[in-house]
Amino acid sequence: MSNASDTDPERRTRTDYNSLNTDVMQWVSALAALLGLYLVASPFLLESTDAAVWNDTLVGTAIFLTAGYNFYRLSKDRLASVGVASLTVLLGLWALVSPSFIDMGGSALATGTAISGLLVAALAAYNAYANNKADTPERAGARA
Repeated sequence: MSNASDTDPERRTRTDYNSLNTDVMQWVSALAALLGLYLVASPFLLESTDAAVWNDTLVGTAIFLTAGYNFYRLSKDRLASVGVASLTVLLGLWALVSPSFIDMGGSALATGTAISGLLVAALAAYNAYANNKADTPERAGARA
């Protein structure tokens, strides 16, 4: 016997949405945002060039804002924006490779920028993946 909630697509979406642990995803977004703040602060704490200051400040601020936006959405019991999380992945990847293109002024800053970029990219990619899966109810049957 079929339950009415099985055939109602809106109900399946809500069930699918509830399967995403928004508390965990909030922490993922918060950690990415904090890594963005680290990128902003690091050129002022470590030996750096003017180009490194500009790069890390702009990229770190953008990461903080995009990850913070998804943190805010998740705190309001909404799904995170997959597009914004994808942009955060790209920013993290740039932070990962930027020491290869920009003179950072010191190996500590270059290493910190690259590691922060890798972590941001991984966290944001997970955020995008998990929220995309929760946002597509037609895949719910395949996961059950």
